Amino acid sequence: MAAITVTPAPSPAAVPLPLPLPVLHSTVLGWYEANARELPWRTPEASSWAVMVSEFMLQQTPVKRVLPAYAAWLERWPTPADLAADAPGEAVRMWGRLGYPRRALRLHAAAVAITEEHGGLVPDDHATLLSLPGVGEYTAAAVASFAFRRRHVVLDTNVRRVFARAVTGVEYPAQATTAAERRTATALLPEDAETAATWAVAVMELGALVCTARSPECGDCPLLTGCAWQRAGRPPHEGPARRGQSYEGTDRQVRGKLLAVLRAEHGTVEQARLDAVWPDAVQRARALDGLVADGLVEPVEQGVYRLPQ
Repeated sequence: MAAITVTPAPSPAAVPLPLPLPVLHSTVLGWYEANARELPWRTPEASSWAVMVSEFMLQQTPVKRVLPAYAAWLERWPTPADLAADAPGEAVRMWGRLGYPRRALRLHAAAVAITEEHGGLVPDDHATLLSLPGVGEYTAAAVASFAFRRRHVVLDTNVRRVFARAVTGVEYPAQATTAAERRTATALLPEDAETAATWAVAVMELGALVCTARSPECGDCPLLTGCAWQRAGRPPHEGPARRGQSYEGTDRQVRGKLLAVLRAEHGTVEQARLDAVWPDAVQRARALDGLVADGLVEPVEQGVYRLPQ
């Protein structure tokens, strides 16, 4: 049998720290204790399913838009089995205007797998979570950490930005997560699982509330004096231009308008009603074809559509 080589986690000494590691941990954790938002998925009563729902919804969507949708979702489907028993089209309908509705289908598929393969209980380990439909590296780590208090690196956009500035000294991280970022995050992770789980959400909150993308409130940052970006004079971003996602006039906007008609109707919808939502026939047809290809819309017969059953 071939030998298995295990790559050790990087030592904190190999990572340029804004503060000594114990001080860094206590500083960020102390700030979080005093400043964390009260969010329903952070309460002791929140189930592992509630945490998973929040993680799916919070991808690319602000908290204020997620809160009402999250509450309505869990009122209707308080367990994975409740959602699995309903049609996937109902998940798309309830998703409403959160955007990126394929997340609704993925969450429904995950609920089905949890119900059929895991006795209706959200798995508590990272590897099994990662095997669920629609669950990627970030979501698996976040659910394992936040719901089950496991020790995992949780790298979302906010966390990556905090580490880019405080540790690396650049304004923004790379467009895609790099191996170097993972090494840094692993080196900074507290050894104790409970502390590591709190650390993960604390750094995320710091990025969401203080170390924001466009207007960082550096004067309110607990890491101000040690931040590598501050000490370098806050050099501007030198990488590719960071363009915001456009929406007006895009296929994504047309898809949203088409889905709005289908969500409002609990039966089938004829082509004529869909044609009325957008004047450009070519773009409208392309958007509708995309919805069908993504499984968000089902053709029933020629010129008749519905949400997936």
